[in-house]
Amino acid sequence: MNKAQFFFILTLILFFSSCNKKEKNNRTVYTKHNEIAVIIDDELWNGEIGDTLRNKFAGPILGLPQEEPLFTINQYPVKLLEGFMSNNRNIILIKKESKSRFDLVENEFAKPQLVFHISGETVKELLDSIQANDSLIIDRIKSLEISKYQQELKNDTLLKNQKLKNKYRILLDIPAKYKLVLKTKNFLWFKKEITSGNLSLIVYQLPYTSIKQNNNAIKRIVKIRDSINGRFIRGAISNTKMVTESAFSPYFSKIEIAGRKTYETKGSWEMQNDYMNGPFINYCIFDDKNQRILVLEGFCYAPSKQKRDLMFELEAIIKSIQFLKPNKSGKSKLAN
Repeated sequence: MNKAQFFFILTLILFFSSCNKKEKNNRTVYTKHNEIAVIIDDELWNGEIGDTLRNKFAGPILGLPQEEPLFTINQYPVKLLEGFMSNNRNIILIKKESKSRFDLVENEFAKPQLVFHISGETVKELLDSIQANDSLIIDRIKSLEISKYQQELKNDTLLKNQKLKNKYRILLDIPAKYKLVLKTKNFLWFKKEITSGNLSLIVYQLPYTSIKQNNNAIKRIVKIRDSINGRFIRGAISNTKMVTESAFSPYFSKIEIAGRKTYETKGSWEMQNDYMNGPFINYCIFDDKNQRILVLEGFCYAPSKQKRDLMFELEAIIKSIQFLKPNKSGKSKLAN
């Protein structure tokens, strides 16, 4: 074989290798939202490692009235990795081998995709790696799921509401299936009807000093939401109003949305003097530039349904927010 033939054959090998890799990474992901494929042999899955994975990633999600898993986990043996399991959007691959390893590979078999590689020589090494990286895995998967759902929102028909732009100077990707059912000077209520229930999204704003940034913030948030929601959201019978369920303390955390400090509150609501109830998720966004607190809250009433994915939809809509600022022409443009 002469040099020219050698380089021709090498070029063909590299070309087909590149094509195969490109084809592999362009696979379509068909996974439902909030699902994880755990690739692990049955021996490990049925022991302490499997218990830890289920506790970490399929434990009860906070803020729901009944127990529902944070993620839906599907387990498959390692030998199936090269098959259709590689098309899952979120994959945790666990192997018992001599080299200890934790790696995150994006878009390894399909796109978009996260593949977490965990390996170790002993069960203890595997457990240590899982426990050291569980928060990272959860945060990355949640972020990807929200992003994927928001992309689906943009591909859907969105509700065009000039009030959000003019009054609150924001953009929000709200599907057209949501209808504006109540509009006041400083309160908007959007609702989507579903089988045996509905999803709701409300928007209002507060003076910047309404909620102090201290340890008493959660009490103040509950007091404000009970006052405002109780005023505008009432039941079908007289003398009923929405309040925060007092039997369970809401879950409170500090996060960031659109580059702004945000207080996130999750809990249960109930209709006072009625039997209606359900979960809510409330975001108080500190908008320093406009010296206000923008409040966006989602809640659902679906007594016969699982609520994890319903609340996930509301969370994704709220986190699609973009802030606007007026330019010299009086029109709005995106704020930093």
